[in-house]
Amino acid sequence: MHSCIIARMSLTLAEVEHIAKLARLNLTDEEKSRYREQLSSILDYVTMLQELDTTEISASSGIQPEECRLRMDDPLTAMSTADLLKNAPATTKNQFKVPPVFE
Repeated sequence: MHSCIIARMSLTLAEVEHIAKLARLNLTDEEKSRYREQLSSILDYVTMLQELDTTEISASSGIQPEECRLRMDDPLTAMSTADLLKNAPATTKNQFKVPPVFE
């Protein structure tokens, strides 16, 4: 546990209601109270993380080691439309024809 005193970022009920409205959530009073506590805890943790001294840590562009990164994206010659469509069960106007999703 972090030993220094952290200023609590306790959200008000009005702030939780505003966040719920933005997210288009209909919350019960019990849910509002629970989410107020949970969101306040998250903000407290972010505040704690912001206090960490990262001056000795070098910046990185990714979290994976170099040997795990994907290969470079090399452009290839594209297949022709005719080749792409030749095995399709149905086509129309040089496009795949699929059954309708909605009736």
